[in-house]
Amino acid sequence: MSSRRDFLQRLTGSAITLPFIGAYSAAAAKNTVIQSAPDAPVLKVAIMGLGSYGTRVAEAMQACKRAKLTGVISGTPSKIKAWQGRYNIAEKNCYNYENFDSIKDNPDIDVVYVITPNGLHHDQVIRVANAGKHVISEKPMTLNAKLGEEMVAACKKANVKLLVGYRMHFEPKTLEIIRQRKEGDFGKILFFQGLSGFIIGDPTQWRLNKQLSGGGAMMDIGIYSINGSRYMIGEEPVWVTAQETKTNPDKFKEGIDETIQFQLGFPGGAVASCLSTYSLNNLDRFFLDGTDGFAELFPSTGYGPIEGRTSKGELTQPHVTHQTVQMDEMAAILLDGKQPIVPVDGEEAVKDLKIIDAIYLAAKTGKKIDL
Repeated sequence: MSSRRDFLQRLTGSAITLPFIGAYSAAAAKNTVIQSAPDAPVLKVAIMGLGSYGTRVAEAMQACKRAKLTGVISGTPSKIKAWQGRYNIAEKNCYNYENFDSIKDNPDIDVVYVITPNGLHHDQVIRVANAGKHVISEKPMTLNAKLGEEMVAACKKANVKLLVGYRMHFEPKTLEIIRQRKEGDFGKILFFQGLSGFIIGDPTQWRLNKQLSGGGAMMDIGIYSINGSRYMIGEEPVWVTAQETKTNPDKFKEGIDETIQFQLGFPGGAVASCLSTYSLNNLDRFFLDGTDGFAELFPSTGYGPIEGRTSKGELTQPHVTHQTVQMDEMAAILLDGKQPIVPVDGEEAVKDLKIIDAIYLAAKTGKKIDL
């Protein structure tokens, strides 16, 4: 198992197929599926970074109602050629990393989805914004909160929108738990547990390169528990403590975290206890506990079907490919001004980055860090 992508796919099954899509449209439309008129505008998307996850997004978009893949940006000519044939992409909509600023004059592209290593997002997103196009950045949005704030400011200055690939913010079982929590079904929220981890493989991959990744497991998989604690509890944390464990310093070099346990305190009194690791498998679980009930997702963030239950019973919302729903919903945000139940904008991402910064500081100093 070489990466989070492999882990998430193996844990929950392939999400490129679209099981239950017909049933999903009827059963879960109130939460996520776009209900659009036949003549509704379609979002024209270019993908930057044609690796495994870029491919997953491209495949999922084939089932989208409101988003269409119209362009590509890559430093590998052979990949561009292959994608042209597979997705019927016009030559004039193909760019490399040197010339993609010229998308400014291309009406066939509305938004660029940046799916490159974390360390490249900052400059690439700002270049896209300066070219006058909306941007979707994969998460984490960048390496730290300061750089994230610069990206948000650049997009505002360019009058374009910056969204982030928070696919779980549109997942129906997740949204059902959020609905129940808002309705008060769990009473006063007291505790959240988030477990995010897998055993990473290839030691030469970019995720174990500090310059490209910005860190280790925390930047890759731990961010799911950070973000999940916030949307499951429904509050922003006010303090953090953290402890780092490293058992293999040869594989996990300086600045690449292997395992971090961290705790978050929330203003309503709830506490989150989370684990982020590259050294343990079978970790993809969220648990929320309140005075009157509970909610559990296991798996909680994998690419395939999410499984869950609450104190009211099993969650039965059918599965549809997360990236298909995400891209249709993002089309509605960008084209129609739709407001998602859980934000997916750059400001949302900066909140996660501030927490990550604080976790690293807490783990280094052993101190409780106020947020």
